[in-house]
Amino acid sequence: MKDKLLSLVGFSSQRDDLRTEIISGITTFFTMVYILALLPAMFAPLGPKGFPVESMFTATALSAIVGTLLMAFVAKRPFGLAPGLTLNVFFIETVCISLGYPWQFALTAVLIEGILFILICISSLRRIIFEMVPTSLKYAIAAGIGFFVAMIGFKNSGILANGTIFNHLDTLATPSSLLFLLGLILTGTFFIMRFRGSLLPSIIIITFIGIPFGVTQIPDNIFCLPPSPAPLFCRFSFDFIFWPDFWVCVLTMLFFDVFDSLGTVVGVMACSGIIRKDGRIPHLRRIMLSDAIATVTGACLGCSTVTTYVESATGFAEGGRTGLSAFVVAICFVISLFLAPLFLAIPNAATAPIMVIAGLYLFGIVRHINLDDIKESFPAFLTILLMPITGSITDGIILGLFTYIILSFISSWINKKKDLI
Repeated sequence: MKDKLLSLVGFSSQRDDLRTEIISGITTFFTMVYILALLPAMFAPLGPKGFPVESMFTATALSAIVGTLLMAFVAKRPFGLAPGLTLNVFFIETVCISLGYPWQFALTAVLIEGILFILICISSLRRIIFEMVPTSLKYAIAAGIGFFVAMIGFKNSGILANGTIFNHLDTLATPSSLLFLLGLILTGTFFIMRFRGSLLPSIIIITFIGIPFGVTQIPDNIFCLPPSPAPLFCRFSFDFIFWPDFWVCVLTMLFFDVFDSLGTVVGVMACSGIIRKDGRIPHLRRIMLSDAIATVTGACLGCSTVTTYVESATGFAEGGRTGLSAFVVAICFVISLFLAPLFLAIPNAATAPIMVIAGLYLFGIVRHINLDDIKESFPAFLTILLMPITGSITDGIILGLFTYIILSFISSWINKKKDLI
């Protein structure tokens, strides 16, 4: 009976390890839980415009639960899902503040974008989009995401300031920075010792060490009742669907959603050895479809675009390979609805080292790129470089793909000229 239930999330007792999958899920959750505090804060400027900010915490948790459960049972892969930061910025800063449209306008655009994403996933367009990315760039995406994830870790630690500029050296002496460096050493040591589940213990140890230094803030209350999500539920307005600006917003969201999700999935799974020799990824349609459906359900709950989180790389680094890890992430988000102060007390100094180690794990895939062929290596290099510099997975993919197409055309033209001579 137990094996039959576990098989629903792709777990096999002959192939997979239960403890590894559980630890993988908890680790992924700890690196994602910050979104519960960050998202309501990001939506605060919309409060005066009638946006029920107090409901955003519950809506965020519920959208993460639904999206991650879809990933667990439909795709059976260890990815965590939640509202994406990039598209949140576009939703809030561009659509609602700069353009001045009501938040119902943006929320309706998210719904339509999600429906279009579903249509892409169930049609041949999904395969066309995936196959237009050559294998060398798929490996480059993984390496680029590795740098991207590691940079997020350094930023969260406080060592990196604006962009990619190091702070003055005196910031390295702050308790938070020192604990971050200690976490790096501790996690690296666990890896050298081949200690199973080395990422999660590091988070716990640094969190406790941070208490006397004031880095970990002990919450006054551990238990809390979540605010009602009702004020955000299905607050759509279809009066805008005939406006040209509405469809510009929809297509912009769709573009970023598709390529961000595709880049994260391809990158993380390529470095896990799941990608096939022909560059294809098993069950990609189910993974992308889970992401697309999660966007629609998230919009109904009142959230901006729900997407596959790059922080899932930490769970892969722990050895998670099945939907059981995703199921554990979802359960953790359920618990967080009532124990939010406890989870939000985990400092960035504890989770940031995990992001850096996960970056190393992803970067290892670079060894599969043919560096001797400039047509392959140069686009791959630009893809890897642009992701951390721009802070966008999509920008790296697009530039790498554009460069690859141009160089392939030039190479083909030169070869034809040589044949004629």
